[in-house]
Amino acid sequence: MPALFGATGWLVTGFALLAAEMFLPGVYLLFLGIGAVAIGVNLLFIPGLSVVSQLIGFAVVSAAAMLIGYRWYGSRPSSDITPLNTRTDRLIGRRAVLSEAIVNGRGRVQLDDGWWSVEGPDMPAGAPVIILSADGALLRVEAERAA
Repeated sequence: MPALFGATGWLVTGFALLAAEMFLPGVYLLFLGIGAVAIGVNLLFIPGLSVVSQLIGFAVVSAAAMLIGYRWYGSRPSSDITPLNTRTDRLIGRRAVLSEAIVNGRGRVQLDDGWWSVEGPDMPAGAPVIILSADGALLRVEAERAA
């Protein structure tokens, strides 16, 4: 049985799929491209592979690449649970100085280019605090302990 379209055809198809992955959403073309390139490289060394062998090899390598990719991408945190786009989460753990005293559990602090409402134990203005958590635009703070 003759080759499907030879090593060059598989390599061109594989690299075209890899290039298309950059312009289309998703990551499925990446794995199909890896499979096609792998078959093309194999055909360089074993030129007599049958069409059936090529297609089975393509399916097996693509499926293995998808499983490895699923494990790789599945183990990384998604952007909605990292503080990338949540400004208040990036403030947790930072030190600040109270701009307005905390009275009855509420006060204000200035951080970077913004003013933030804070909640915590009553403290005078100018007291150093550490941001413990954030709930919307309200930061929970505690007094900074002297080292």
